[in-house]
Amino acid sequence: MPFSSENSREWVERRQLTRTDPCYPRRVTTAIEVSKIRAVRHSGLVRVTHWLTLVSFVALLVTGAEIVISHPRFYWGEVGNVNTHPLFTLPIPASRDTVPTGYPYVMPDQNGWSRYLHFQSAWVLVFTALVYGIAGVVSGHFRRNLVPERRDWTWRAYWTRIARYLRREPPDRSEMRSYNLLQRTAYLTVVFILFPLMIWTGLAMSPSFTSAVPAAAALLGGRQSARTLHFFLSWLLLLFLVVHVTMIALSGFGSRMRAMITGYNGDPPEDPEEERL
Repeated sequence: MPFSSENSREWVERRQLTRTDPCYPRRVTTAIEVSKIRAVRHSGLVRVTHWLTLVSFVALLVTGAEIVISHPRFYWGEVGNVNTHPLFTLPIPASRDTVPTGYPYVMPDQNGWSRYLHFQSAWVLVFTALVYGIAGVVSGHFRRNLVPERRDWTWRAYWTRIARYLRREPPDRSEMRSYNLLQRTAYLTVVFILFPLMIWTGLAMSPSFTSAVPAAAALLGGRQSARTLHFFLSWLLLLFLVVHVTMIALSGFGSRMRAMITGYNGDPPEDPEEERL
């Protein structure tokens, strides 16, 4: 067929319809690209510090349990030993035959490596907490994502969210992008109360630290008082961990884990310019 002028115009029009790249300037998001935008649930720093904290905390729990087994007696004050009346005694055998527990046998002594790993894990946790805390203040993460909104500062708001958990209602769209009231309160308590107290009581048990800062132990009632408080704080943090994992399971384990690993929930945001957490 001869190539006429009509064929030429038809070919040019068809070429213009099918060729889309000149229609959009570079670095301009098209409609197809907008649909691929996903909601960022957690920033990279939050995810990294979260997993470092988890690994350190598990190591501290395991090694702390081994340290407690070496002397399962707790005291109040500055001094505590086998000749001192304890505040309370754990009903478990000790790993040292010099500690009276009422059991006719002793546990294997793991006090050496457990203390070494306990201190190493504690310093990893301290530095991770410092990075997270400084970044959270500078970026506004705490103010934006952890502090409850003013209208939620009521018992009614807390009970409403607890009731939703008890009814096992799935989280709404807003909770897929942000923390709910109970989560915010729990995280604030852990970040600004429990963890600082754990670090304080841990340092107050160190003879080298208390020799430089005697008030660290004195304000707690003594080094043995710091050890006793450290023990109870560990149980509170363990309780938080259990409740935390339970709430994740009830709220959608797969999506929550995916968000903490990849940063994304998997659901597109209502607003492409949605602020990152």
